[in-house]
Amino acid sequence: MLLTEIDHIAIAVRDLEAAIQYYAAAFGATVHHREVVDSDGVEEALVKVADSYIQLTAATRPDSPIAKAIDKRGEGLHHVGYRVADCQAALDAMIAAGATPIDRAPRPGSRGTTVAFIHPKGSFGTLIELVQENPTTPH
Repeated sequence: MLLTEIDHIAIAVRDLEAAIQYYAAAFGATVHHREVVDSDGVEEALVKVADSYIQLTAATRPDSPIAKAIDKRGEGLHHVGYRVADCQAALDAMIAAGATPIDRAPRPGSRGTTVAFIHPKGSFGTLIELVQENPTTPH
């Protein structure tokens, strides 16, 4: 089994501060990690739930994937992040199974992780992020 657990559920939002306030009021949730990922044009706030996260993510520029997703479908579920021990091995296995990769090779992600995205085409309509934690990844 290449999947070790659910890393995160990503929710695309227009207003990150409002989403953080909502999760605090509704669930008593606090932000565990916050980061701007310039390469993806997003700012994220991670709310820890057991050993997984709810990733609230907002666009930092109009051409980012999150901005495009919100323009097309509105706010809501964006992708599921699956934690894997070896991102390259998981990516290769998914491609061998017929998945359509967005990333042809793993790349740096937030929190010091290594990630690769799989297109919803060929993955039953779900955008998938493979997430490998590294020795320097904060928990």
